[in-house]
Amino acid sequence: MSSILMIVTGASTLRLTDGTEHPTGFWAEELVTAHRELIRAGHSVTITTPKGAVPVADAVSLDPERVGRETAADLSAYLEEIRWELESALPLDAVVEEYDALVLPGGHGPMTDLAFDPEVGRLLIEADEAGKVIAPFCHGPAALLAAKRDDGSNAFVGRRVTVFTDEEERSGGTGEKTPWFVETELRKAGLVVEAGKAWSDHVVVDGNLITGQNPQSSASVAQEVIRELGA
Repeated sequence: MSSILMIVTGASTLRLTDGTEHPTGFWAEELVTAHRELIRAGHSVTITTPKGAVPVADAVSLDPERVGRETAADLSAYLEEIRWELESALPLDAVVEEYDALVLPGGHGPMTDLAFDPEVGRLLIEADEAGKVIAPFCHGPAALLAAKRDDGSNAFVGRRVTVFTDEEERSGGTGEKTPWFVETELRKAGLVVEAGKAWSDHVVVDGNLITGQNPQSSASVAQEVIRELGA
C-alpha cells in the first residue's frame, strides 16, 4: 500500500476579468474518481488544502442538468461518505511526512490559490527531486506554476505535460472572462504542453510526472498513478 497526498484547492471563487467573483471550487468528478480509484486499489489518501480550508465542490460539477441525475447523485453520495476527510483537511504547511505520490484534481479553484502557493511549490519540488509520482489533471497543473526555484525558474521547465486547454476554457470554461489561461502560462514558464483533441481523454506521462487534460481524463490519470505505484 502506498500513501498519497491529495492536494485540493481551498478556494471557492475565481475573480474574472470583469471583476466579478465566479463561484468555483474543486471539480467533483475529478476528486471523487481519483480518490475512489486509489482507495479501491488499496492505497491511503490524505487530503490537504491551503491553511486547512474545507474544500468545496464547484456547484456546476454536481448539477444534474450538467452531469446527469445518476452521476450527480453518485458524486454527492461519495462526497458525503468522505465528508470528514474534507472537513479535517491537513494544512499544507503542516505536511511533514513523506508520501509516495501527489495527486492534484482540478476545478477552477487552483487558479486562485494553488498556482501561487509557496507550500505547494515546495512539496512539488521535493517530490520531484525524490522521484515521487506527481499527478495533476484538468486545472490541477496550474499548481506547477508555483514550483519556482530560487532563481525564479520553474522546476518543471522542459517537462512534457497536458492541461485543460485554452480552447476548452473558451468553449466550456469561463470563456473570454478567464483571468488567465493555464495552458498559456505553463508554456510561458517553459513547460512543453501536449494538447489532445478538446474534451477527449488525454494523458501525458513524462517520467514521474503524470498529467491529464480534463475531466474526461480523470480515470485514466488514476490508473496511471496506480500502475506507477505498482511498478
